[in-house]
Amino acid sequence: MLITDPIADMLTRIRNALVAKHETVDVPASNMKLAIAEILLNEGYIKSYTVNEEGVEKMMNIVLKYGPNRQRVITGLRRVSKPGLRVYAGKEDMPKVLGGLGIAIVSTNRGVMTDRAARKEKERQRPDYREAVEAELAEIRKGNYNFKGIGYPARGGRHEG
Repeated sequence: MLITDPIADMLTRIRNALVAKHETVDVPASNMKLAIAEILLNEGYIKSYTVNEEGVEKMMNIVLKYGPNRQRVITGLRRVSKPGLRVYAGKEDMPKVLGGLGIAIVSTNRGVMTDRAARKEKERQRPDYREAVEAELAEIRKGNYNFKGIGYPARGGRHEG
């Protein structure tokens, strides 16, 4: 069977299995899907996953996680960037899912990661990151907890230079 959007197919299979209250769901495996499953596992949204390499096609078996009284741990899954309509977002444009309680899984030039990890990774790339961290720690040691940080002048931060 030809699938035009394998990631959307994976999400739909997980959604359908959750609605039917299945314990596991089988999904054709790929590197991208394995990375997504690893993130779901690390964030606590699934119990585990295994890859079955028997046969022609590798299959991934995902063990779903439920809360007390068989409540779903995953309450919503949505594909934002689709093959027909790609969505690109910078660090500032990435929305916080459920006000920061949920996760967005993004593909970056440094691999597949959560939106929080991508923001943190981008912050580490700033040329003055180390200086900003040391300055903030120095201010906290002095008792100044309202220190604004260094930041870039174009973004409204204070620039010491």
